[in-house]
Amino acid sequence: MAACVASPAPAFALSSDILRPRGEKPVSLSWRSSFPQFRLSLDSTSSPSNPTRDRGFIVEAAWTRRSRGEAAKRPNRKSWKQRTDMYMRPFLLNVFFSKRFIHAKVMHRGTSKVISVATTNAKDLRNTLPSLTDDSACRIIGKLIAERSKEADVFAMAYEPRKNERIEGKLGIVIDTIKENGIIFV
Repeated sequence: MAACVASPAPAFALSSDILRPRGEKPVSLSWRSSFPQFRLSLDSTSSPSNPTRDRGFIVEAAWTRRSRGEAAKRPNRKSWKQRTDMYMRPFLLNVFFSKRFIHAKVMHRGTSKVISVATTNAKDLRNTLPSLTDDSACRIIGKLIAERSKEADVFAMAYEPRKNERIEGKLGIVIDTIKENGIIFV
């Protein structure tokens, strides 16, 4: 008895949007519809058992930024104050004391533009001041910073002390002189 085995239709069917004719436009203009969608089924008559595969969840999963656990932790997320402080207090005073000179400048945080600068190393101050680092030099630097800031229409600024830095001594004199000359510290 010879049995003839007829080969049935293929065991799986493949339908794709790639096989769409050229003149035919896609149904939707969304981002997801721009990718080809493959539907793979074991029988040509049955529908897929998992509806998420039909929606193209592989492409969506590839574009997921972080998992839910990582998103809950938010390790690189800055605080509200860190994100908004640049806009709430845009002008920042920077004072530097070296062994020989005193340098001060006011900067705009957002653009890093220098608004006003004063230093005892300037030619006119270097030749006129008896000492370039004493309390009177600190008062002159504070007065110059206040005047130059007002000329640039800056009437409020902030000072952020560094770690373990106290606002006293020469730094306190510079800041107090700036306040006395009409600048508000926020």
